[in-house]
Order: sequence, then C-alpha cells, then structure tokens
Amino acid sequence: MPEVLPTDSVGLVSPQAMTFQQPLALESGATLAGYTLAYETYGELNAEHSNAILICHALSSNHHAAGFHSMEDRKPGWWDTCVGPGKPIDTNHFFVVCSNNLGGCHGSTGPASVNPATGKPYGRDFPDIVVKDWVHSQAQLADALGIECWAAVVGGSLGGMQALQWSIDYPQRLAHAVVIAAAPHLSTQNIAFNEVARTAIKSDPDFHDGDYYQHNVIPERGLRLARMLGHITYLSDDSMHAKFGRELQAGSPTTGFDMEFQVESYLRYQGSKFAGEFDANTYLLMTKTLDHFDPAKEYGNDLTRALKQAQTKFLVISFTSDWRFSPARSREIVRALLENNLDVVYAGIEADEGHDAFLMKIPQYLEVFSAYMQRIAAETAAS
Repeated sequence: MPEVLPTDSVGLVSPQAMTFQQPLALESGATLAGYTLAYETYGELNAEHSNAILICHALSSNHHAAGFHSMEDRKPGWWDTCVGPGKPIDTNHFFVVCSNNLGGCHGSTGPASVNPATGKPYGRDFPDIVVKDWVHSQAQLADALGIECWAAVVGGSLGGMQALQWSIDYPQRLAHAVVIAAAPHLSTQNIAFNEVARTAIKSDPDFHDGDYYQHNVIPERGLRLARMLGHITYLSDDSMHAKFGRELQAGSPTTGFDMEFQVESYLRYQGSKFAGEFDANTYLLMTKTLDHFDPAKEYGNDLTRALKQAQTKFLVISFTSDWRFSPARSREIVRALLENNLDVVYAGIEADEGHDAFLMKIPQYLEVFSAYMQRIAAETAAS
C-alpha cells in the first residue's frame, strides 16, 4: 500500500452495520426474528436523496467494494476498478451503498452467526435464502438510509441477477438497472460445477455436517478444492494460457505427483487464501441461492412475463470469452426487456478475461459503463 492514497480512490473507509429488529419472512416459509446487514458507503447523499447507487455483490464478494480499510491494506475493495472519483460509478456524483448479503460471512447475519433460539451458531440450521430475500433485506436497508428510489441498482454475475430481481420486485424503487455478466438462470452445467464444489466441502472430514464451529475446525481442504474449481470457471482458456502457459515452477521436477506447473501453484494459492477468508456453510448457501435463481419460473417459465412489471431503464453488458455466463444468456434478458418495450442499452464487450472480466480494467468496458453512468448522473443533477 502506498503512503499516499490514489487520487481516484474513495480513500479510507469503515464498515458499518444495521440491525433490524423486525422479523423478516423468507420465501422458504422460515422467518428470521431479526438480522444484521454489514455495509459500506462512498460519496455523499444529495439533499433530494436522488443520487444513491446500490451495488450488489457476486458469490464470494462482500460489502467492501472500494477503498481501503487501513493504510496497511495491500488490496482495495473488490470493485475498486469501477468505484471512485472519475471512475464509472463516480463518487463525485453518487452516494454508493454496498451491503454484505444476508447469509454472508463478513458481518451480515449468516450461518456462523449466533442463533438466538439456541445460543449457538446457526450452522446447518440457517434457513434457505433466495435472491428475493436479499432484495427484500436490501429494501429494508434503503428504508433505514432514507432512500425511496435508487438512481441505479448495479451488479455483476450474481449481483446482476439481484439487479434484475430488483426491477421485478420493486419496479418503482429504481430508475436504472445495470446487469453485467449475468443470466436469467443457471445452465445445467453451471449447477453441476456448483454441486461438485459443494461435494468437496461436505466430503471434508472437518465439515461435521455443517457443525464444524462446535469442533473448532474449518473444512479447509474442501474449501480449497471448491475455490480452485470455481476459479477455473471464472477464467477463459486464453487468459489462463496468456498468464501461465505451460510454464513449470522454477526447479520443478518433471515426474511424480508434486506441483510442477505455474497454474497449479496459482490455483493452490487461491484455494488456500479463500479457505482462510470464507465460511463453508455460507459457500453452500450462496451456491444454492445461485442455482435456484429463476424469476421466470413463477411466470410459466416466460421471462418476458416475469419482466412485464419492470419500469426501469437497463444497461446489459456481456463479455465474449465468458463461457460461464455467456453473451447468449445476456441477450435472453435483452430480448425479454425489448418485448416489454423497455429502454435497454446492450453492449457485448470483446475480452479474453472470461467471467472475471467485469472486475477488470478493460478500456471498452469502462468506456461503455462510464458513459451510461454519466447519463444517470445528469438525470440526478437535473432532478
């Protein structure tokens, strides 16, 4: 971390927490008696409360989207590329909110939280969560912050799915939805990848059927394998070849079962890092939430009908090398929106970086994103 913060950074930020005492009825039929959401904010809310942006995070991210928690930080928030002064989500114009999803493991109520009914961590007893539940809890947070209508709800991957759900459930509470590298539902192959990852975690001897907290252990091996598998799917073949090729580790043996290739070292590092930062039960819950996302299901599997009540304007972005959430899936969303005569901007970005492209500094992507957000900034300034 440099001694001087970058001029385009939101700077030093502190996480906040909002506790809600009122019960939250979940789509599963269960009820949380109360819950806490961890969140961060960047920029200033204007007098009209019209310049607020909600960022919805992806599977393994959290509320720390931008800036630094201390001068010793080596790495900024997960979307620092796009959030800050002069960046696409320009904090000179917008008040930005990002919360850790319910069921998370970075401050929001989740499986590792204490169940008030037992005095012990929820563990496997934490109720099932769907994207609708996240959206409802985020709406409660908006109420508490005095935000009646978001200038935009923005997200990539699973975050983009939340933005789409917002447009269905609260059509009058957002003016724009920015849906990046997302899909109207997971493909069978994607569900299969998630199941392999979950099986790796549940097969770890330290998992203890989800009650590993009571044993003071974590299913580290399972988490490492889950992350290694997931990380492969977030990258493209071209990006992995460009970064690693078939290069061997320095001094690596040419036979045997030890680590030889640089890509092996990279995946093991990513797996070990993730296992030290993320909760296994949260990973199981989040991947199941992702699997079950399908807003068209309750509308006869008709996405056009599902989006009929949407009133917002949309920006939809896809990336050519994203094979996990391919451009064809984004175009499904675009077609359904156009069939409802909604205002839609679609951009298919040429990029070799795979699904993770939405996190990266890709000039064409940042230009499109910035231009659209400038349009929103102009609208809020005129309101």
